[in-house]
This record gives sequence, structure tokens and C-alpha cells, in this order.
Amino acid sequence: MKFSLILLSILTVTSVIAQSLMEERIWKVAPRKKSIFLDSGVFHVNSDLKASSIVGMRNSVVPGRGYERVVVDFNTPRVPKIYGHITANKKLSVDFFETTMSTARPQVKNSQFVQAIDFITVDGKTITMEIALKGKSSFDVFYLENPGRLVIDIR
Repeated sequence: MKFSLILLSILTVTSVIAQSLMEERIWKVAPRKKSIFLDSGVFHVNSDLKASSIVGMRNSVVPGRGYERVVVDFNTPRVPKIYGHITANKKLSVDFFETTMSTARPQVKNSQFVQAIDFITVDGKTITMEIALKGKSSFDVFYLENPGRLVIDIR
């Protein structure tokens, strides 16, 4: 009986602490800026693009604008299939499917919000970009076409 009570307690605590992506807000990324900044959730872009390459990444901070912009450039007119997750522990992860990296690992410069950006090659066709932040932040994510660019505004 005592063992069952301890096991039940552990399972209850574990389920309360565990993260459930099913409870996260999920939104489809739009091809225009919405100025709606979110601090958690899952976002995606559905694309049938079968081959793309990251050709560059840049960031900019303009005083008075109130946010920092990070842009990922692709060699295609559209962005690839994208899946991203904003976590509460000061990190943004973005998966680029059917994508390779055709440039040296880009670095951020003079960033107000970003601590580091890492690119991880998962397999020959998927790249994960992890953005570590200096503090709790919120995001507006959108994409542009011709050429394809993923834009992440951070404040």
C-alpha cells in the first residue's frame, strides 16, 4: 500500500512538470509581419519545396524600433518546410526540412537579445537552428519570398 502511494505521488508530480506540446499554442507562419509577439508555442510553415540551402543569416538592431531582427536567407524563391518551438527557458528552436547549409556558420553581431545561434545538421536533409537568448523574450515570426527568407523579430 505504501509503495502504491509513493508511485502514485511520483506519477502525479511528473505529469504536472512534464511539457506537453499538445497544450502549446500552434500557429501557421504568415508571409507578412503581423506585429503579434508570442513568448511560447509552436509554429510551422508547410512547403512542398524539396531542396533548399541556407545561404546566409544576419541580425540587426535599430535603436528606437524596440526589437531585434534575425533573418535567415535561402537560395530558393520560397522558404522550406519549417517547424519551430519557443520554449520558456530562453531558447527558440527552428527545424528546416529538405535543407542544407551552403555557407560557413553565421554569427550574430552586436545583439541586444541573442546570446548565440547554433546550426545543427540532423541528417543530410534537416538543419536545426537554436537561438539562445540573454533573457526572456517574445517573437514575431514571418517569411518573405523572392528570395525566400525567414524573419524573426525578437523583443
